[in-house]
Amino acid sequence: MQFAIQLREPLYREGRSVNHVAGFSRRAFHTIAHLRKLSSFAGVCITKHYSVVLILWIQNGGKHLKPNMRGQVINMLVGIACLAFLSVPAPAQAKVESVEGILDGSFQAMYNLQFEQAFQRAEQAKALSKDDPLPWVAQACAVLFREFDRLHILRSEMFSSDDNFDARPAYTWLPDAKKQFDDALGHAEKLAQVLLNSNKNDVKALFAMVLVNGLQADGAALITKKNMTALSYIKTSTTYAEKLLALSPGYYDAYVATGMGKYIIGGKSAPVRWILRLGGLKGDQDQGVKELTMVAERGRYLAPFARILLAFNDLRLKNKAAARQKLASLHDQFPSNPLFAQEIAKLDNRSMGPGQ
Repeated sequence: MQFAIQLREPLYREGRSVNHVAGFSRRAFHTIAHLRKLSSFAGVCITKHYSVVLILWIQNGGKHLKPNMRGQVINMLVGIACLAFLSVPAPAQAKVESVEGILDGSFQAMYNLQFEQAFQRAEQAKALSKDDPLPWVAQACAVLFREFDRLHILRSEMFSSDDNFDARPAYTWLPDAKKQFDDALGHAEKLAQVLLNSNKNDVKALFAMVLVNGLQADGAALITKKNMTALSYIKTSTTYAEKLLALSPGYYDAYVATGMGKYIIGGKSAPVRWILRLGGLKGDQDQGVKELTMVAERGRYLAPFARILLAFNDLRLKNKAAARQKLASLHDQFPSNPLFAQEIAKLDNRSMGPGQ
């Protein structure tokens, strides 16, 4: 609330008037401008007449003012100073970004194939929370996707049929990338186990273990083609996921582990499914697709990955319209990743048919 000091008597001694303002020094005007700005900030309104009073005071110590006015001016100046001091807001504290927010940026960069930025964001998250396993998981995920991109693994040709998937080649990791991947997952697992030793139901630690084993399964299945090793990691990841989801159903990203496991095993021939079931692994492709759909719709970090898998499943089922819709959405969200535009172009070429 602003207030103005009103004067009810002449301000100046005889012989002095507002017309004398024109003769005041530039320094006086400059000073009063600052005072008016300060007083406005303090919630005080200095009127035009009072500005003249202050200029007279600055110019000559107030010798032209009536004696009783000098006291008023001094009181006003002191009041302005006190109000301005009390009105100064506390310095705004810099907004601290959460670990989860930083990791959102890391995964966003990863899906855009901006791997250095993804690594930088993971390092920022590590520095912010040194006992959190998830930044290490994010780093490992970026390493894995960088290898997928280098080897052209996430392509529709591999996933378009069971025969193509079974006939996929075995690739070789870059040695430095494999070491970086294993080191990051090792750190993540160590931190997660510390949390679980303190609280066996720590949901963040359980989620980290879901992802640690899921990423190991992806590397074994899609890079080195070690199928039984991949299935072993899938079983472990699924065990952690089921416990996590019983405690906290909102961790939708964990359904990637359960959904992929059911989908992959469900696609095996009946004798293979029976053998895997004896080992505690159950397959159901339809249920796997439902769980991956939950991740695609409600997951935080792995929703784009689930949508990629679902788009390839649409292609496998010859549902080109649904596949194109998912790929177009991914392209809009991650324009720096050429994969989605390339897959859309393949679809469009197939739709035209030969000779068109």
